[in-house]
Formats: sequence, C-alpha cells, structure tokens
Amino acid sequence: MHDKIVVALGGNALGKTPQEQINLVKNTAKPIVDLIQHGHQVTLAHGNGPQVGMINLAMDTASKTAASTPEMPFPECGAMSQGYIGYHLQNAIREEMLGRNISKPVATVVTQVIVDKNDEAFVKPTKPIGAFYTEEEAQELITEKGFDMVEDAGRGYRRVVPSPLPIDVAEKEVVKTLVDNDCIVITVGGGGIPVVKDGNKLIGVPAVIDKDFASSKIAEILDADYLIILTAVEKVAINFGTKNEKWLDKLTLEEAQQYIDEGHFAPGSMLPKVKAAMMFASSKKGRKALITSLEKAEEGIEGKTGTLIINE
Repeated sequence: MHDKIVVALGGNALGKTPQEQINLVKNTAKPIVDLIQHGHQVTLAHGNGPQVGMINLAMDTASKTAASTPEMPFPECGAMSQGYIGYHLQNAIREEMLGRNISKPVATVVTQVIVDKNDEAFVKPTKPIGAFYTEEEAQELITEKGFDMVEDAGRGYRRVVPSPLPIDVAEKEVVKTLVDNDCIVITVGGGGIPVVKDGNKLIGVPAVIDKDFASSKIAEILDADYLIILTAVEKVAINFGTKNEKWLDKLTLEEAQQYIDEGHFAPGSMLPKVKAAMMFASSKKGRKALITSLEKAEEGIEGKTGTLIINE
C-alpha cells in the first residue's frame, strides 16, 4: 500500500553548524528515500530550534560590533533557517534518490504559518531556542537584551520565545500543487515563519511554532494518511526511566489523553509530539500518527515498531 506521508524531523538532528548539518543530512536522507523508494509520497517538515537561535545570536552580535550590520528580526531569522536547512536537505535527498535511479523533483517552500495574534502563548514564552548558557551568562542576556531564559533539562539555560498554535499555512496551495504533481516538498520548516493577518498583509511575529504542531497542520491540509513524528527513541513510554517503564505500541485518542492527564510526557520533549499526533489523528477517521525514530520509520508503517496513535 502506498501512503501519503508527512515526516516531521527534529531540529536537533540537523547539527549545530553548516558543515555538521551537511554531514548529518546525508544519513537523514537514506531512511526518507527508503520510504520514497517503497512508493510512498513523502512531504518533509523539520525543526530549527538550534539553527534559528544560532542565526539570531550571530546577527545580534554582528549588529553590536559592526555598525553596517542591521539587527535582524526574529521572523527573518526563521526564514533564513528554512532556506539553509532546506538547501542541505533537498540536496541530500536529491543525491540519495539519483544514486538509486529515482528521478523526482525535490524543493523547499519558504512557508509562512498563520497564528492568532491573541494566542496566550505571546503572554508566556515557552519554546527553547539556540545555544545553552551558564546561569551567569543567562542573567547577562536577561539584563542586556531582555530575553526570557529558562533552565532546560539540566543542560544549561536557553532563551525561550512564544510558541503559538498554527491556524493555517499561507502557501498551502503551492505545497498541494507540488505534492499532487509527485514532488518531494520540504515545508513548514522550523514550524513555519509565524505570521498574523492584518487585512491583506501577513506580518511576521517573534515566535517559534512547534514543528510537530505545524507538521500536523500541513498533514491535515494535504489529507495525508500518516503523520510520522521522529524522535530519538523507537517508541513512546510511560513511567519513562523508572522500573515501571512501559513502551507503548498503540494508543487510542482516549488513552493518549489519559496519559497526558497523568503527567507521563515531558513538556519539552514527548508531550508536544503526542499532542500533535492526537491533533492529526482526531482530524478525520482513519488518519494515523506514528511516533518513532528515523531509522525505524519504514518498519513503523509496516506495523512492526513505533507508537501508533489512531482515531478509532
């Protein structure tokens, strides 16, 4: 069976420097092209947390030291990250496909994702981006730049920005047309450039949309059969890291909600993935969301592994 699939790739899997990213995407391309080779129609989304933070910090630092360098607003940094990540991904996928005698066009669409200007996320920033800092460095950034900083999973302090929910994708007709013509499309990169509507204008706002929620939205728009949300582990677990740890093969929407209510999933890691999977699965009967690792995506579709969230 050939499925229409949206694959959501994490930004942390793409490296912290351009050279590291070029090397990593070569490996990333292989399991993605496996799916394409098996006849599935694949659309790719990706995160950009480390990359957009790096670009923003670099531009900010440059503007402070060189008068000729302008300050770069956050939406523009998001657009830059979409372009440069997409450039590396599309080249790696193209090369991998040609190496297997598969000839399909692959392209990145710089994508704006519409959010509600009254989204409560703008009041309480929660999305970690960019580099890790010591407590002292974080305090300096709070004082000097007015950043919101939080301690992130014991690894240090990071800047947090608002993370509003996606309402719609501005370029959805472009993406649909490309997908309908059997193109491999890289879209809603980093969750998309967050914009609010003002009459006929779309205005960028300083925020990062969670890439899993944006992937769920574009999968819904494309009427995909599967949303595959990639993570570092093969399956979702409850009681993770304890002696009662249990890996989950399949979840109904009701079971997933129960586990969320019981606090089983960490807000910064698995919780948005499970919520995004539920959003997609609940949008129409028969839609399936799979959470698994990149290497296991094909096996997951075959029902051999991963955590499947379904709308029964």
